[in-house]
Amino acid sequence: MQPNEDGIQYMMPSNTSLYQYIPSMACNTTSPFQMNRQYFHNIHIVPQDFNPQQSSLSSNSTSDEADEQQQSIINERKQRRKISNRESARRSRMRKQRQLDELWSQVLWLRNENHQLIVKLNHVSDSHDRVVKENVVLKEKTAELHWLVTDLQLNRTYSGLKDLEEIEDVTCLAEESSD
Repeated sequence: MQPNEDGIQYMMPSNTSLYQYIPSMACNTTSPFQMNRQYFHNIHIVPQDFNPQQSSLSSNSTSDEADEQQQSIINERKQRRKISNRESARRSRMRKQRQLDELWSQVLWLRNENHQLIVKLNHVSDSHDRVVKENVVLKEKTAELHWLVTDLQLNRTYSGLKDLEEIEDVTCLAEESSD
């Protein structure tokens, strides 16, 4: 098979010298039509040794070569695809590994943050307990002081009343003695 300029392949013998062109010497007519006719009539094709087995072998060998070339192209594409897929898988594994590393880093950071927050919470909780105890003590002292103040005020009131009674008694006595 031999390709032409359009890329179409035609069956042609690989040995084109099987036919020989022998032009005739007797073409003396003046008419172009007659000249063409005479020209084609005077062409003699002399067959040389034509072996159909050789022709089919030649055809088969070109067909085999084309099949081998096509198979070679297919294998090359498969090989490129394998390489591309391996590279893509490698990039994917690397990307997943980076994501996993980032997640582990995040886990460590969060654990550290959690530990610090627990320490702060314990500190605040201890402070809260101290403040609650202190508040109870202060409430007890406030109640005691309130009782003392109330007692003092009552005592003053009584002493103030006693003073008033004494003043009244003294005033009454003074009035009686002046009369």
